Amino acid sequence: MKKRIVLSPYLVWSTIFIIAPVSLIFIFAFRDIDGNFSLSNLKNVFMYSDVFLSSLSLSIMATLACLIIGYPTAYLISRTNPKTQKLLIALIAMPMWLNFLLKTYAWMTILEDNGIINNLLFYLGLQKLKIINTQGAVVFGMVYNFITYMILPIYSVLIKTDKHIIEAAQDLGANQNKIFFKITLPLSIPGIISGVSMVFVPSVSTFILSRMLGGGTSLLIGDVIDIQFLGSVYNPWLGSAISLILMLLIFLCMAIINFFDNSKAEKEIAAF
Repeated sequence: MKKRIVLSPYLVWSTIFIIAPVSLIFIFAFRDIDGNFSLSNLKNVFMYSDVFLSSLSLSIMATLACLIIGYPTAYLISRTNPKTQKLLIALIAMPMWLNFLLKTYAWMTILEDNGIINNLLFYLGLQKLKIINTQGAVVFGMVYNFITYMILPIYSVLIKTDKHIIEAAQDLGANQNKIFFKITLPLSIPGIISGVSMVFVPSVSTFILSRMLGGGTSLLIGDVIDIQFLGSVYNPWLGSAISLILMLLIFLCMAIINFFDNSKAEKEIAAF
């Protein structure tokens, strides 16, 4: 009885904000404008296959960039003293407190043709770069906005690593490189998986970055969905079908990512 009382708020929350919206998307995806059952919306999704591929490729690049930058950052922070760790984590988390649009507008000012970066290059006698309204700017925006979601999960795992395991490896004559690749890295795989998931999902479904930083030259799948629901086209049935396919793709990617679970880390340590 007590368990039901405790779980009831979560069930109500899940029903209102997860089950009900997903159910509506599913219903709309298999209906036409007259409310009749139809598969035409799912067939029309294939018209945007190139947009799906573009969204997946850019989000994968952003996720890899976040991992390459975020893992060393999390590792170095975990090696500092506790007071310094708290300060550095607060500084890294601080951009999350700012409005998403405000941060993007700020980077538009920095990256534009006559922005801060190009003006600095001009004063240094260097050639200006075409940064804004490119796919590179979109990936940069993804990395900036979502890299915190990569650093924090990895950091939380690294600081929980049992120091006795590392000390035992040192006593057995393992050098720092071997300790890192055979112990620290395998043990941090759960944090990596969480970070990759938390970065990939919002990256592949984002929509405002491609317009503001990419100039609308390369639409992402989130832009197409937004146009179907809020644009002049107004086709929520097709928008729901695209959203449904996007959710299935995300679930598939998450299943592939979760395949590389902590069991491999245990195997690595056992082999060591």
